[in-house]
Amino acid sequence: MKKIDFKLELKKLYQASANDVAPVDVPSMGFLMVEGEGDPNTSQDYADAIEALFSVANTLKSSIKKGALAMDYVVMPLECMWWAEDMDSFAAGEKSVWKWTAMIMQPPFITSAMVYGAIAEVQKKKPPAALSRVHLNKFAEGKCAQILHIGPYSEEGPTIEKVHQFIQTKTELRGKHHEIYLSDTRKAAPDKWKTIIRQPMQ
Repeated sequence: MKKIDFKLELKKLYQASANDVAPVDVPSMGFLMVEGEGDPNTSQDYADAIEALFSVANTLKSSIKKGALAMDYVVMPLECMWWAEDMDSFAAGEKSVWKWTAMIMQPPFITSAMVYGAIAEVQKKKPPAALSRVHLNKFAEGKCAQILHIGPYSEEGPTIEKVHQFIQTKTELRGKHHEIYLSDTRKAAPDKWKTIIRQPMQ
């Protein structure tokens, strides 16, 4: 059974240069999502959301592999959109007021019924605290600019500024700051962490 890696199938969206900002057009895709707010470094709610997302994503993958579709695929990386009601507070790094949507992209054949089934399976075990908040949603980001940041999250500032400058020489920023976490932070050293920084633009 062939295993599909959608990071390779969608490499323009899930691979990026660490040197140059590049424009991308992001089509409508389905995501498992959980919304919340607060500092991701200290928020139990954020940790609960991540646990719930991966519990459902891994259960979906297992059920698809064993079911009628008999298809295997790689679970996609965690992504998160970040913003605040007062964007000056967001820019200043006041993380306690940050709002977020944590999400994992799903293959195009995943349906809401499949997601409900996976949630029910997870519920039978030791359900994560945020399980009831997991939902499948279509999301089309459209025209964006992105670059790869290598290093700790705390050092993303200059990389983000580079993306913003690229956009502002052509048009205006719009939408929410978007990050795609390509590294397993439990295994990789912080200076090796790879994160795609993406920003929608007009």
